[in-house]
Amino acid sequence: MLQLCHEAGQAVVPRAGMTGLVGGTLVGPSEIALSLERMNRIEEIDTESQTMTVQAGVPLQAIQEAAEAHGLLFALDLGARGSATIGGNIATNAGGNKVLRYGMTRDLVLGLEVVLANGEVISSLFKILKNNTGLDIKQLFIGTEGTLGVVTRAILRLHPGPRTRQTVLAAFPDFSSVATVLQRVRAGSGGTLSSFEIMWRDYYLLLTAPGRRPAPLSQTHPFYALIECEGSTDAADDSGFQMILQSCLEENLIADAVLAQSETERASLWRIRDDVHYLKTLNPLFVFDISLPLPAMERYVEGLRATLAERWQLPTVIAYGHLGDGNLHLAISCGDTSNRHDIEHIVYEPLKALRGSVSAEHGIGLDKKTYLEFTRTPQEIAVMRAVKRALDPSGILNPGKIL
Repeated sequence: MLQLCHEAGQAVVPRAGMTGLVGGTLVGPSEIALSLERMNRIEEIDTESQTMTVQAGVPLQAIQEAAEAHGLLFALDLGARGSATIGGNIATNAGGNKVLRYGMTRDLVLGLEVVLANGEVISSLFKILKNNTGLDIKQLFIGTEGTLGVVTRAILRLHPGPRTRQTVLAAFPDFSSVATVLQRVRAGSGGTLSSFEIMWRDYYLLLTAPGRRPAPLSQTHPFYALIECEGSTDAADDSGFQMILQSCLEENLIADAVLAQSETERASLWRIRDDVHYLKTLNPLFVFDISLPLPAMERYVEGLRATLAERWQLPTVIAYGHLGDGNLHLAISCGDTSNRHDIEHIVYEPLKALRGSVSAEHGIGLDKKTYLEFTRTPQEIAVMRAVKRALDPSGILNPGKIL
C-alpha cells in the first residue's frame, strides 16, 4: 500500500487506537487513513527470553493480559489501555503509570518491523537486550508519530510478574511533604516503587464529587498521592513499605492514608486516578501534558493560577500527574475556545526557563507544533528535518505532524 501511495504521491496518515490527544492522526481532505486495527495478533510469547512478538494493532490491555497469563508483566500501563494499540504506543513513545520504575515505551521495545514511505520493509526484530552494532534503527521510529515509517510488528520486553502489590492513597499537608515522601519511598523500597501519582486537591474534589468515585480520605487536604510498590517476595516487601508509611505518618509528612487490602480495593483507588473522563464536565476544557523538574513544580502551578487569574475571573486549574518522572497533566477551564492560543502560551512559556518539555508523553502532532521550539533548539529541529527528508523525501507520511 505504501509503495503505491509513494509512486502516486499520495499522503498517508497511519491510524491505531485513536486515543491520542494532540491531533496526530487527523486526516486532511487530500489524505487517506491507513488503519492497522486488523493487524491484531499476538504471534509469540517466549517465556525463556521474556519477550512477546506482536502485530501493531494489538490493544495494550490484551498484551498485558497475555503476559500476566504466563506469570509475566508488560510494564507499560495507561488509562486508555483498552483502546490504545501497541503500534500507537510505540509511535508516540507512551509513558503512563509505571515510568518511574520501568521507563517509557522505548525502554520496553527490543525490536521492530517498520514499513518505510516507499514500501520497503525494515526488519529489526531482535529479542536481545544488548546489541551495539551501530545505529539503533528501531529508535528512529519510536516517538516519531508515524512520520518516518509505519510500525507493523514489535518484539516487546517483559518482566517477571509481581508477587505482591502494595497500594496506598495518602493525603499530605503541603507539597514539600509529598516530595519528601517520594524520596523516602524511593530510597527505602529496594527498587520496588513503580507508581507515585500526585493529585492536587482540585482533581481529588472533581473525581470524588457526589455520584462519582467514593472519597476514601477527607476532601480537605491540599495534596494526595497514589503510591504503589510491586515486589517479588511477600512478607519483606509488605513490611518494609508499611514501615516507611508509618514513619511518615508519625512525622506528619502524611496527614492520612488508606492501604488497599484487596485487589478490589486497589482497583477502586486506581479509578480515582484513571477516571479522567470526568474532566469533560468542564467547559471550556483545555488539557496539557508537560514535564518539568520536581523542585519547580509547585511554584509553576501557583504561578500559572496567578497568571490566569489576572486575565480571567476564577479560572479552574486542575493538576495531577506522575510525580516521580516530573510529568504534570493540567486541565484548565477559563475564557472560551477563542482563547486557546493565549492559554497555551501562558502554560508553555515558563517551561523554557525551567528546561521543561511542552510534551511529556502525548507527542506533538498538530496541536503543539507551534511550541516545539520552546523545548527543542534550532539545531535539534534541523536534525529532525534532515532525518525526515532522508526517510520520507516526498513527505507522504503523516504530513504536517511534529514539524
